[in-house]
Amino acid sequence: MLAATTLALLVTVTLALVRAVLGPTVFDRLQGANTISTCAMLLIAVHGFFAGRPEFLDLALVYGLLNVIGVIAILKFFRQGDLGAEQEEIK
Repeated sequence: MLAATTLALLVTVTLALVRAVLGPTVFDRLQGANTISTCAMLLIAVHGFFAGRPEFLDLALVYGLLNVIGVIAILKFFRQGDLGAEQEEIK
């Protein structure tokens, strides 16, 4: 079961890597990178489940939260051009 799950996730990572490399826009590439990160999180959780190490689920959740924060930061950067600047009022 572990081999089948790992193989399915690796196929998904391969397809997401193709999307990340060939994506015509930055957002396609970001979606591919986000999918790769989500699959890595799932691989960590599945490995922890089959190895009998429930603390791996905590690591997978932290990795997932870092993934979300990273995607939000990248999208803010591409929308505004600066991560540290405050937004100007729009009149």
